[in-house]
Amino acid sequence: MSSPRVEPPDTSADTPHLTAVANRLAPGVPLAVPMSTAHALDLAFVGELCEFVQANGTSKIMSVDRWILDASPADLELFVDPCHGPTLDVGCGPGRLTAALTDRGVRSLGIDTSREAVRQTRRRGGDAICCDVFSDFDALSEWQHIVLADGNIGIGGDPVQLLTRVGQLLNRHGTVLVELASDGISTVYEDVRLRVGEHTTVPFGWATVGVDAIDEVAASADFTVIDLRRVAGRPVATLSHRAALRVVTTRP
Repeated sequence: MSSPRVEPPDTSADTPHLTAVANRLAPGVPLAVPMSTAHALDLAFVGELCEFVQANGTSKIMSVDRWILDASPADLELFVDPCHGPTLDVGCGPGRLTAALTDRGVRSLGIDTSREAVRQTRRRGGDAICCDVFSDFDALSEWQHIVLADGNIGIGGDPVQLLTRVGQLLNRHGTVLVELASDGISTVYEDVRLRVGEHTTVPFGWATVGVDAIDEVAASADFTVIDLRRVAGRPVATLSHRAALRVVTTRP
């Protein structure tokens, strides 16, 4: 059964900055400064068409329509059912997973660089703050679970660096849930951009990690892949600290 659709929020009263930016997206009207990635995402989350432009010039429309839905049955099985303690949702977007975790009674926090994503997450009943995962944000210092859904292992363009940072936030015996690209894909590093209307962001680093590459990437950040599940064609790896596994398996 498909999940009920979440209607786009009424932003007329509390997002005047988005109205001002949208007015500047008329064809032929140049931006005074390059559009930031966070700004482009703000616009995408209020209904503007946003394209993900790869380094070779090819582009694809971002899956915003899916992200503003309630969590799907696959989302619940892959990212909500495995989480039984405090959970950090990195790159939470409009908050479908953060809200679903909250509905289950799991203490959870979404983080995103888009202010509009944070607003929509809070409207769903989830807790969220606007920040970058690499920043020193004021939150629980050790999480039992950290979610990297929707390809967010690519944040920052260096999966090993991202997982190293995640390891600093994770409880010693916690797990990281990482959604991957399909089989046959290794690791792709590239500078990409977002395009909204005629306006394009400055390039930013992004990475794609496939099923075939996750063991090596995880090991480079001192993690081990302890499980790989596939639901509705979506592969998700479960990672655990290698040190924690050594403690569990070592006998006197």
